Amino acid sequence: MKWRNRRNAAPVPYWFASRKALKKGYPLKSANLAEHAHDPIMLLQRCDRLELEQRLWLDGAPRVKPAYNGTFGSLLKVYETDPESTFQDLKPAVRKSYLVYIKRLGGQLADVRIDDSDGTDVKRWFRGWRVGDDGKDRLPRACFVLAVLKAALSFGVVRRLAGVAAFKAAVDELEFPRPKRRTHAPTAAQIIAARQAAHAAGAPLRALLYALQFETTLRQTDITGMWLPLSEPQPSTIHDGRTKWIGPLWSAIDAGGIIKIKPTKTEDTTGVEVTFDLTVCPMVQEDLARIPQESRSGPLIIDHATGLPYRYQTLNNDWHADFIAAGLPPTLWNRDLRAGGVTEGGKAGAGKDDRRKLAGHSREETTEVYDRDMLEAHRRVMGARTGYRRKNETKTD
Repeated sequence: MKWRNRRNAAPVPYWFASRKALKKGYPLKSANLAEHAHDPIMLLQRCDRLELEQRLWLDGAPRVKPAYNGTFGSLLKVYETDPESTFQDLKPAVRKSYLVYIKRLGGQLADVRIDDSDGTDVKRWFRGWRVGDDGKDRLPRACFVLAVLKAALSFGVVRRLAGVAAFKAAVDELEFPRPKRRTHAPTAAQIIAARQAAHAAGAPLRALLYALQFETTLRQTDITGMWLPLSEPQPSTIHDGRTKWIGPLWSAIDAGGIIKIKPTKTEDTTGVEVTFDLTVCPMVQEDLARIPQESRSGPLIIDHATGLPYRYQTLNNDWHADFIAAGLPPTLWNRDLRAGGVTEGGKAGAGKDDRRKLAGHSREETTEVYDRDMLEAHRRVMGARTGYRRKNETKTD
């Protein structure tokens, strides 16, 4: 149940069917419960009845396959809604991005028949996807749209939908331009400047985030966590009524300064945790010293404005403000902090194998061995990096 605000009127309670039920064709999308708005007991009873009806329907719901009529629009609908589709296996954040372009593609190609199209059409579409509304080249976007289309085609082949296999074979023969690999690797001085900007903005935890990204080479979401739909299976005690948050808590750091985090890249494969010794990270130690002990509970990184973990767009905006205030180049992205940490380790002479482990690229499947190796690798790399920084500071002086 959710309350919907009304202009010049009191909010109205609504019950909404679950996304799972709707995907299976449940006929009732929502129910207006305004008549019970001032009677909490009746409101609860009505919601319970609606939930029960939905559950009973699901228990006996027939598995109806989405209709396919030979058009790209129907193919995309099958890819999006079929319970067996690979779309359902995507991580929530990726699924959200895919859904944006599924809808755009569905609008563009709704009535275009697959058996009337060939590879040259895709090349023409790709050129159009590259052009932004501002006329600029949006090659990364075009590549993402193409990836969504290819994913839908692949599932269409699995479903043996008419005409899809032949069309996919034609597309597979094509080569498309790819974005150049990023070469940006921020220096320690630039990270210090970004941290100073965060502190000046009254956001010490944001400064700690930058330090952790740079000195552990963890991905941003591995430190900040992420907000997921309530329907996702992961348990959480932090939610806002619409979504729930999962991510590292302050308890992930033990009394000895060791932090253990399960990266999102491994949670569905090996399930391995990565381990870092924060006592050998000078920047992290500086920022930790500014966080009172009584504030070290709950989520590790929160938005100071809300008291809740960061939303992706809010953090992106705040990072943008920090790097402008720090005078950093506009081409620098937050995700480059990870590359900056690995690059500094290389310049400092840290071994390639240690840097590989530090970046989480190891394929070790034994958690205990992996933790021990990674912890020592992190200490060796940070020892080299710290010495490298002091040497450069001496040269500058």
